[in-house]
Amino acid sequence: MGSAHRNDAFPRPLALLDRGIGRLLAAGRWLVLPVTLLLFLQWPLRDLIQAWSRDANDLAQWLFALYVSMAMTFASREGSHLAADALAQRYGARTRDRLRRIGNLVAVLPWALFVLVAGAPFVWQSLRQLEGFPDTYNPGYFLIKVAAWLMALLAGAQALLDLSRPRTEG
Repeated sequence: MGSAHRNDAFPRPLALLDRGIGRLLAAGRWLVLPVTLLLFLQWPLRDLIQAWSRDANDLAQWLFALYVSMAMTFASREGSHLAADALAQRYGARTRDRLRRIGNLVAVLPWALFVLVAGAPFVWQSLRQLEGFPDTYNPGYFLIKVAAWLMALLAGAQALLDLSRPRTEG
């Protein structure tokens, strides 16, 4: 994790949650390497070997979905997500903090809650069936749905952590 995020302002249970999210995101950042490799290998697999390119694509899709589900929360933790920085730099730290809190309350938390509640039956059914990719029937499509749910869970948890953080002075 970058230095922009600190969990010393939290009570112990929230600090543990914050640290757990941080560790998950730190591990998840390495998913970019196999995704890149698999996407690179599609061409030689398709054109030279003439096999397994669709399998590589399917695997890359679900790894990418997991990567993105974590990358969005990582960007938010670092203060680089959804920040119109050119405009926001003109505001004081207190105003930016208020805007961040309002955004979490009116946008992030309702969206995360909606995705978690409305998506739960679809994710659960897909997970129970170990749903495969529609065109190849390869296993793993359920992981894309799980990743969408994970993204909402992480975004909601991070929004709650951000709202629990002491207000910025100045």
